[in-house]
Amino acid sequence: VQLQASGGGLVQAGGSLKLSCAASGRTFSIYGMGWFRQAPGKEREFVATIARGGGTPYYADSVNGRFTISRDNAKNTVYLQMNNLKPEDTAVYYCAARPQYSGYDYWGQGTQVTVSS
Repeated sequence: VQLQASGGGLVQAGGSLKLSCAASGRTFSIYGMGWFRQAPGKEREFVATIARGGGTPYYADSVNGRFTISRDNAKNTVYLQMNNLKPEDTAVYYCAARPQYSGYDYWGQGTQVTVSS
């Protein structure tokens, strides 16, 4: 499985960005898809996840209410709509995918999100 993330960029605080992550290869093996981020000098942290059938997405407390994760199974793509962005959201954002009974085995290359104050 290969994951290609896109949509990062520079935005002012309070602005919005939408990230996309397209999966290719053995996509039938993908169950969960998610987003993680890593800020300079910090460890990678969980942002949001959603299962294949949609269902209830889960968010980190820091982004709950501002970010929305969604997926289009026909396009093998997961999205992250980010609203009311804050400078502390600045990080490299990674998409990831996992089989149903496994951890995140597949990772994208990351896309930079920079929020200016």
